[in-house]
Amino acid sequence: MPALPARLRRVLPRVTRRRILAASAVVLLLAVVVGVAVWPDRPAWTSTDARITVRTGPDDTDRVDLSTRFYLPRDRSGKVPAILLAHGFGGTMDSVRDDAEDLAARGYAVLTWTAQGFGTSTGQIHLDSPDWEVKDAQRLLDWLAARPEVRTDADGDPRVGVIGGSYGGALALLLAAQDRRVDAIVPMITWNDLARSFLPQSADVAATGVFKKSWAGLFFGSTAAGPDPAGGNPACGRLAADVCSAYLATATSGTADDVALRLFRRSSPAAVLDRISAPTLLVQGEVDTLFPLSEADANARGIAATGTPVRVAWYTGGHDGGDGPQTDQDRIHFLIDQWFGHYLKGTGAAPADSFTYSRVAGFSALDRGLVTNAYSRPAYPGLTGTGSAAVAVRGPAQEIASPPNGNPGALSSLPGISSGLSGLLDGATRDVPGQFAAYQSAPLTAAVDVAGAPVIRLRAASATGTATLFVKLYDVGPDGAATLSSGLVAPVRLTGLPSDLGDAQPVTVTLPAIVRRLDAGHTVRIVVATSDQAYFAPARPATYTVAVEPRVTLPTVVGTPIADPQTVWRYVLAAVVAAILLGLLVTLLVRGRRLRRREHRALPEYADTPLVVRGLRKAYADGFVAVEEIGFTVERGQVVGLLGPNGAGKTTTLRVLMGLTMPTAGDALVFGHRLEPGSPVLSRVGALVEGPGFLPHLSGYENLRAYWRATGRPESDARFAEALEIAGLGDSVHRRTKNYSHGMRQRLAIAQAMLGMPELLVLDEPTDGLDPPQIAEMRRVLRRYATDGRAVLVSSHLLAEVEQTCTHAVVVNKGRIVASGPVEEIVGESPSVTIEVSDVPEASRVLSGLDVRSVTPEGPSSLVVDMNGTPRADVVASLVRAGVGVDRVVPRRRLEDAFLALVGDNSRGSGDR
Repeated sequence: MPALPARLRRVLPRVTRRRILAASAVVLLLAVVVGVAVWPDRPAWTSTDARITVRTGPDDTDRVDLSTRFYLPRDRSGKVPAILLAHGFGGTMDSVRDDAEDLAARGYAVLTWTAQGFGTSTGQIHLDSPDWEVKDAQRLLDWLAARPEVRTDADGDPRVGVIGGSYGGALALLLAAQDRRVDAIVPMITWNDLARSFLPQSADVAATGVFKKSWAGLFFGSTAAGPDPAGGNPACGRLAADVCSAYLATATSGTADDVALRLFRRSSPAAVLDRISAPTLLVQGEVDTLFPLSEADANARGIAATGTPVRVAWYTGGHDGGDGPQTDQDRIHFLIDQWFGHYLKGTGAAPADSFTYSRVAGFSALDRGLVTNAYSRPAYPGLTGTGSAAVAVRGPAQEIASPPNGNPGALSSLPGISSGLSGLLDGATRDVPGQFAAYQSAPLTAAVDVAGAPVIRLRAASATGTATLFVKLYDVGPDGAATLSSGLVAPVRLTGLPSDLGDAQPVTVTLPAIVRRLDAGHTVRIVVATSDQAYFAPARPATYTVAVEPRVTLPTVVGTPIADPQTVWRYVLAAVVAAILLGLLVTLLVRGRRLRRREHRALPEYADTPLVVRGLRKAYADGFVAVEEIGFTVERGQVVGLLGPNGAGKTTTLRVLMGLTMPTAGDALVFGHRLEPGSPVLSRVGALVEGPGFLPHLSGYENLRAYWRATGRPESDARFAEALEIAGLGDSVHRRTKNYSHGMRQRLAIAQAMLGMPELLVLDEPTDGLDPPQIAEMRRVLRRYATDGRAVLVSSHLLAEVEQTCTHAVVVNKGRIVASGPVEEIVGESPSVTIEVSDVPEASRVLSGLDVRSVTPEGPSSLVVDMNGTPRADVVASLVRAGVGVDRVVPRRRLEDAFLALVGDNSRGSGDR
């Protein structure tokens, strides 16, 4: 049982300590019970690695060695159903280890393997070819059927489900179509038609699509980096020759010939969906520029057409957005468990062929992560939704330029990071001026919940008869910040165009499906651009004329809110534990009532002193001492700099001052009141410690107002105008903070600390992220702030700034103060000077004949001279007599010199806490 903190041992009566220990034992016992139930003390599975040789290829004459890992539930009774778990492109069996362990813990035998051409498996990459990778998986089904631990439906027929994401998801579909022994599948974030995925065409014209060069290049580059162990074309790496040839030809021309199209379609589920009889749970990501929602939609419609049970789930993740927020992960895991539970174990009723989806709903103040709202519908609505909203957009016909080879190009997405890139580019220039036409709606009068693929109609004219265009839908907030949902773009390659727009026929463009709430007051912006860095562009420059018809159709879906059962259980469990801890906390609060009254009583002798630190010490349970002994005073009108190397104890000191952690010994007094968590005197303190944290969906001004409202003080006391003037954000204060740069966030945080003009201001690295003019302004602000009887304590590693800003300094090293006082006293007398002269070589000759220690040229007109005790007047007189003009003589020593002299070479700490 851990010991009580020393502070509690000193102040609580013995009987109180016994009761607290008893209550703590109850909480610990509950934690042990919960831990045993939820987190076993040993893995719930066993695993075995093996090399399995399979016959593969069109004629079953090739042999491939596959690296495999077989998981079994540790506590099983009898035979169990099996799951074949496939990895994504570029991965190995280690990539899916966590998922395999989770499934094994749920009672399944799980076989994972490294597909041929990857990792230590032999063979080449054929892109999920039915003759190669799919046939390999069939041989693994044979292997499972022969295992004594695996349940079988007939001789050689295991009870088995197949699950995989992306590359592994397509394999699940293709394997189910090729082998009827598969009993259920869960394909995730995968494709329907590989040709359409890499050459999408989002218009009602029969033309070859626009090549998705960035994603294709990423795939090719990840596999062609090393030579094929079996020999062959060094440019192809482990790609099979036909796959490599198809990629090189397509990447060169930007179009796919018949040979490449046949190869892509050979590896596409689109042609074999009618052969799938295994119940299918399709999971697709809403943040995916590689395989958007339309790919899952095509798979769902094709499989359901044969009467096979199909369920569709969309979630806020994907190739560009990872796994999505935890709430979404829990929901998807529940659906998978339910699906396999029924179709493999025979437990539970048959899952309904319903549709579930989710959208980002906001920001969690508890864990600072995104949260989602999930919804369900009794039937899958497809990409057209269950309803629609028509939004009018306005704008004239416009001429736009197509640059040679698409360079410079608009930046809408990058492979795998569109989600993060979207946040970085929101409100910035995504599109190149002169290369796009924009059409915008009036502010929406009511929110629109979009769930599906928006549709527009446009006309285009080109002197070359062709045009490559990229159509986008932006959500534009009242502050002008524009968001391109998940970086999704509709590429359009048009042919047979007239040279005059008046002769052009309208074409329908279906944009990528999105799930997004367009809030009231927001506007819809349609952009038609001529370039995009993610796609292949025409080599020759051209000029197009485009016009968008004034109507955008937005599909809508009204769903029933759902809760993830696992999430609900987690919150129930947390609530039970929280209730017990709350009871313990109440006991401590009641018992410490007299103590707190004494601690919050002001000490008269310090009632007018902003800060007094007395004998501060902070030690941790592991023996680390962050602060050994620190004491100093900050008076009204002072700007005090807290200096020290990394590990000196600066951050720990500030955390104690803000009541964020309790000291082991000593205390800190603010205007005579001891600092404790929640001390009322903290209302007289403004602070920026441990970096700013703001709600990203609110503007800077809204964040400041929300912060002030949380203090419970009247808005009239906030003095917003003064704080905003100090921040210097201008109109940007009305933009959402998710669009702020690091420097803007820092300035907003400083303004937040100054709200109400507190009498004591504590700032940790306030100039971090600011540019030189802003740093200079901050210097003036802090000095001005202290002139009205207020005080400032600032921690900084920029010694030059401290020297120019602070009136006093406290130098800390290894948890102790090594110097404190006015800055000029710490700097002291300079042992060297800088002399600006008219003739550096002659001055160097003259000074070398004097009794000085060294003479070092510094720039074209100055020298650094170590005086060695020689009076400055003698030095200047000698130079003047020699005819050398002397412009200025200034002391060389700065705060940095004093700092290094004080902390010495032995300043490296053990890491500040």
